[in-house]
Amino acid sequence: MRSSFLHAASVAFTALTFAWRSAARSRRVTIRVQAELDRAETEIALLREELDIKDERLGRIPPRRRSHYGPIQRMRILELKAARGWSSAQTARVFGVTEDTIVSWLRRIDAATDRPLVRLPGPANRFPDVVAHLVQRLKVLCPSLGKLRIAQVLARAGLHLGTTTVGRMLRSPSPADDVEQALLIDEQSAEPRRVTAKYPDHVWHVDLTVVPTAAGFWVPWLPFSRPQRWPFCWWVAVVVDHLSRRVCGFAVFTKMPTSTDICRFLDRATSRRGNRKPRHIVADKGKQFFCATFRNWCARRRIRPRFGAVGRQGSIAVVERFIRSMKSECTRRIRVPFDLRSMRDEIGAYATWYNEHRPHQALDGRTPSEAHGATASPARTFAFEPRPRWPVSNDDDVTRVRDLRLHVTHFDGRRHLPIVELSPAA
Repeated sequence: MRSSFLHAASVAFTALTFAWRSAARSRRVTIRVQAELDRAETEIALLREELDIKDERLGRIPPRRRSHYGPIQRMRILELKAARGWSSAQTARVFGVTEDTIVSWLRRIDAATDRPLVRLPGPANRFPDVVAHLVQRLKVLCPSLGKLRIAQVLARAGLHLGTTTVGRMLRSPSPADDVEQALLIDEQSAEPRRVTAKYPDHVWHVDLTVVPTAAGFWVPWLPFSRPQRWPFCWWVAVVVDHLSRRVCGFAVFTKMPTSTDICRFLDRATSRRGNRKPRHIVADKGKQFFCATFRNWCARRRIRPRFGAVGRQGSIAVVERFIRSMKSECTRRIRVPFDLRSMRDEIGAYATWYNEHRPHQALDGRTPSEAHGATASPARTFAFEPRPRWPVSNDDDVTRVRDLRLHVTHFDGRRHLPIVELSPAA
C-alpha cells in the first residue's frame, strides 16, 4: 500500500504532463492560458506542501532552543509584516517566534538605546546602514546572485564593495559557499592548455544539455526514469566563445539531436556571426561530436575539432559553466514551457541578458559583450562613495553621496533576469 501511493502520485504527474503538452499545442488561447494557470496552481500546492513539512519539523523545537534571527533578518521580517499587514501574533506564528519577541523588535527600531534592532559601528572603513540594506534587498530581489556576483553587479552600478564585505552583510555562514569561485580552475596550478584563445571567435565550445519540463525524471517503476525527450524535457545545444564567454548560438530540440542536427545548428551559428568561423571547436566525446559526420563537417570548413579528456575535470569547463548558470538562473526559476517557440524565447532572452548585462568573474566583472568588443567595464569609469570619512583623491572619478537608491529592472519583463542601477537619493 505504501509503495502504491508513490506509484499513483508519479502516474498522476505523468498524466498531467501529457495534458499540459496537449494544451500547449492547442489553437485556442483560453485552453493554453488555463493550462498555464493549472501548472502554476500545481506548483504552488507543491511548494506549500514543502513549507508545511519544514514548519512541522520546526514546530517540534521549543522557541527558546531555535536558531536566533540576525539583525538584518529581523528587519526583513518586520518589512514583510508591514507589507503583508500581519499582526504580531500572525508574524510570530509564521516565523516560529513568540509574540513578545516581535513586540520587542518593534520597540527597538527607533529606540535610542545601546541595543537597537539594527546597528552598525561607524569607523572610516565601514559602510553606512543604507549599503547593507541595499545588499540585503538585492539578495531578496535576485536570490540567484552570490556574494561575488552582487559585488560585481554593484561595482558596475557605481558602488564598489569587496566580496568579504558583501558576505558579512549577507551573514553568510561560510565563504566556502561561494559556488562560483569553487568551480573556477586555478590557472597557476592547472596544466598548460593545448588550445589557447587569442582573439574573439578563435575557439568555440559546444555542448548539449537536458532541461526537464518538470522537476525531474524519476518514477517508482522500471526503468525508474521517464524518457528524456519531449514532453518530459527539452534538449538544448549551446555554443560559447572561449575568450569572451559570449553565447554565439543555441538550439532547442524535442529529442536527442543527431550529429547532422548539430552540424546544421553550427552552420546557423556561423551565418548569424557573419560567416565568421572559429579556428577550433572544443566538445566532449559524445556520439554527436566524436564521429565521422562531425569531423567531415569540420574538415570542409577548415575547423580543427578538439575533444575534452574523458574523466578529466575542467576539460570543457567553459561551456559547462554556462550551462550550469543557465539552469540555476533561468530554467530552474521558471515554469519551463511546453511550446517550442516559447522555450526558444526563454533561452534567447537569457542568452541576451547573459551577454549584455551579467558580469562574469573570469572577465574581471565585465560582461561577455564588453569582453568581445574589448570595451572597459562601467565599474572602472565611475564610482559612488557613501563613507563620509573615507579619503578620496581629486584625480579619481568618484562622487560622494549621503544616500543611494537601488533601481532593479527586469530584462524583457522576466523577474529572474535583473538589471541593477544605482542613483544618488534626492
